[in-house]
This record gives sequence, C-alpha cells and structure tokens, in this order.
Amino acid sequence: MPHSKFPIWAALLASGLAGVLVAVQSRINGGLSAELGDGYVAAAVSFGSGLVVLTIVLLATPRARRGIQRVRAEVRSGALPVWTLLGGLGGALFVLGQGLVAPITGLALFTVGIVAGQVLGGLIFDRAGLGPGGRIDPSPTRITGTVLAVAAVALSVGFGGAPGVWLVFFPFIVGVCVAAQSMVNGVVRAAAQSAVTSTFVNFVAGTTILVIMAVISVALHGLPAHWPTEPYLYLGGCIGTLFIAAAAMLVRTAGVLLLSMSNVAGQLVAAVAFEAGLPLGGGLTRGMIAGSALALLAVAVAALPSKQRRSRATR
Repeated sequence: MPHSKFPIWAALLASGLAGVLVAVQSRINGGLSAELGDGYVAAAVSFGSGLVVLTIVLLATPRARRGIQRVRAEVRSGALPVWTLLGGLGGALFVLGQGLVAPITGLALFTVGIVAGQVLGGLIFDRAGLGPGGRIDPSPTRITGTVLAVAAVALSVGFGGAPGVWLVFFPFIVGVCVAAQSMVNGVVRAAAQSAVTSTFVNFVAGTTILVIMAVISVALHGLPAHWPTEPYLYLGGCIGTLFIAAAAMLVRTAGVLLLSMSNVAGQLVAAVAFEAGLPLGGGLTRGMIAGSALALLAVAVAALPSKQRRSRATR
C-alpha cells in the first residue's frame, strides 16, 4: 500500500493542534451537560449539530457526494467491511464521557484516562495492521511510551485525591475506542477518497446511538428545564467535525499510535490549562499535574524514532 507524501512532522503538528480543539470540545460539552442537567441530551445535541454542519458541507461538495457513492459500492462489493462504518460509536462514547464523567473528574484527569486508552489502542491496532497504513510493528520506544501512559493514569488516581478508579477506567476504555475510531475513519476515507465523506459517515453512526440514548433519558426524566443561552455551548459538534476530519486525513501518514500520541499531547496541555483557569471539576491536584506530565513524557518517548525504524529508512 503506498504511503502518503505528507511530511510526518507536519502530520504530528496538525494532530497536536487538533488535540487542543478536542480539549476545547470537552470543556464546552461538559459545560453544556452541567447547564442542562442531562449528559445524554447534551451529547446528542453536540453530535447532532455536527451532523447538521456536515450534511450541508456534503451537499455542497461534489467530491464528498461521489465519496458516498464509492463507499456504498465498496460495501456492496465486500471490499469495505460494514463494521468500518461504525467508527462514530467511539466518538459517541467520547462525547458522552465529556458530559457525564469529565465534570466529576475534572478535565485534566479525564484526559489522562483518554490518553492511556488511546496509546494502548493505537499500539494494538497498528500491530494488527487494521489501519489504512498497514501493519506497524511496536518498537521499544512505542512500548515504553505506552507503559508510561498507563502509569500516568495510576499516578493521577493514586496521588492527589482523585475521585475514584472506576471514573478513570471509563475514559480509559473510551480512549481505546477513540483510537479505533481514527483507524476505521482512515479506512473509510481511503475508500471514499474524501475526508468530508468519512467524517459524515462517522457522525451518522454517532448521532444515531446518542439520539436513542437521549430519547430514553427524556422518557425517564423529562426534558431539561433550562437551555443555556450562551452560543458557544452549542459549538462542540462543529469542533468535533474538524478533529475527526483531521484524524481521517493524517492517520495514514502517522499511523494510529503516533497520531493518537500527538493528538493527546495537545489535549493534555489544553486540559491542564483549562482545569487551572476554568475548572470543570474540582480544579487541579498534584496527582493530575504529575499524571499529565508523565503522560506528556509518554507521548514524547513513543514518538522517538527507534533504531529499527531508522535502519529500515536507510535501506
């Protein structure tokens, strides 16, 4: 399979900037959930607004419309497995966690859990060869970085008054799902030859499951009594479209693991800044600061070129 000529350093930089947007999205969706008092409705509103934006873009973009036809043809022929169309479920879990868990744990600790799940998932998916870039064997630096990322979660939970292990376990699992989302969205983008198309497919799947959950929540508890008037609280879905489109475009160049690593570096820096200045939970603790620093170290270590990769490049 041919590789993208897009420079890997540029792909990692772009992914890091996209990670900052993810932290912004988490802060917005967490705030919307707190205002509405219903994390399920907040998640559905966020994903649904993104789907509306993408539908407009899709209708206005001939290449994206042709991408839908390509995806349909690839699925019918069996060249594109149906399960690759379900990447949006990982994004749906992520947005749901932003509204239900992040306000309790705080944005920094929530992001550390996401980080560990993403890097572990990226290592596994690259090794299995499930991404559009083919199989990427784990190097010693990638393995070390993954171990450090998992240790960062343990440090955050065990040092500084974290609210509970199970609350961090959820974003850890979600992080694995986010890595899977980047993987399958990259596969769909390769088939569709359009990042807009792959992002649209992602949002259709995510919005569907979140709307079902929101309907059940409303049936049990009723509609939210108060809808916030601040416009920025409804921008989470729009920001999500940018992140997912960027991941779909960049995953072939960087691989699932390195893409996840650079992305979460941006998330961590922004999350710590938000929790220090505009806390979503109880503010920063020593454990959160130490865990975030260790997670950043994990990103740096995993991104280092190994001797094995250098030797391959010189052949």
